[in-house]
Amino acid sequence: MSDESREFHKPVRRPAELFDRLFSAEDPAEVSRIAHSTAHALLARVRADPESAIVDRLVAFTDEHGLDDLAELWSRSPARTLPGTLWRLYLLQLMIHDDPHTAALLYERGRAELGSVDELVAGAPSPAGPDELVALIDTIMRGLFEGDFAVALDRAAAFARVQASGATHVADDYEATEPERASAFTTRALRLSDYAADLTACAGLWRRDALS
Repeated sequence: MSDESREFHKPVRRPAELFDRLFSAEDPAEVSRIAHSTAHALLARVRADPESAIVDRLVAFTDEHGLDDLAELWSRSPARTLPGTLWRLYLLQLMIHDDPHTAALLYERGRAELGSVDELVAGAPSPAGPDELVALIDTIMRGLFEGDFAVALDRAAAFARVQASGATHVADDYEATEPERASAFTTRALRLSDYAADLTACAGLWRRDALS
């Protein structure tokens, strides 16, 4: 891409609703084969030689290219596989980038209500505003490619649990006056809780060299 093109290039943004989107494919066996081969090849290549510029591009991938390319590769993979893990982590990152102010609201509410070590594991500063949460999720993503992969998954799981707690309590706040908004936050809380459980399980699988 030329310098002139870069000047006028606008990052592709996707709404937070894509966090709950499903994609279809015609040949599940072929999709599964491609998903696993691309995920393993990408991770092995980058972790063997984690050049800063390449890691930067992977961390910023959805900001520049959106989510559709990754969806075609990994969205139908089971949660507790390597492609399924990478897909969920990119979704989590995009949810924070897409609406950091809501993410910050949920995180601070979750931190106050949860009463666990998850906020320490996640590693967010206190208080954590929108900019801090964007930086945190990008740091966690970077850890996938140039740090301890299992630790990055544990941090992402802890982050998701704090967000889920915040979404649950915010949903309760809106239940009486704005039931549709309460329902949206409840859906987000359930999905985040599922992601947290899956990411924790995948961290354990990675440590046993069993994340396929």
